[in-house]
Amino acid sequence: MARKTLTITLFMSEILYEVMNKTHLTGRSRETGNNHEEVANMKANEDEENINQILRSIGDAFATLKTKLAEYLAETGTTANNIQLEQNSELKVALSMPTNYNDSTREALSAAMHKFIVNKTISEWFTITNKSDAADYVSLAAENVEAIREAVNKRTRPSRTAPTE
Repeated sequence: MARKTLTITLFMSEILYEVMNKTHLTGRSRETGNNHEEVANMKANEDEENINQILRSIGDAFATLKTKLAEYLAETGTTANNIQLEQNSELKVALSMPTNYNDSTREALSAAMHKFIVNKTISEWFTITNKSDAADYVSLAAENVEAIREAVNKRTRPSRTAPTE
């Protein structure tokens, strides 16, 4: 069966920015209380101890994403590693899609994948720093998986060819 390859590239700089921005905004919304240390710990940042955890969580989220997309992955190989991602990494996924895959959903797919990684990463961050907010991001990541499934399953409508005489 004929297939086409769809390559999605997610940029670490965009993922890191969104993780840090969302945790900053969440922390700011909590600043009305008196526990400034707890609020500070909610905010992910580029301090060495924080960035290592964030990068590890992004790597875990990316691996989970690839598991969820396994039936579409156009990857081969028999080796893997657990080396932590770098801040300047690009996360690439090559998907083997049916020829009738609706290409117009590729941006929605890319956005849902980005959001999944961000929300999964933030859920891990808040599991460590503020458990009460972690469940919200787990729920958002589950919604992102549904958006991913919807996007990969969109197909173009067949067109009738004119009969030849």
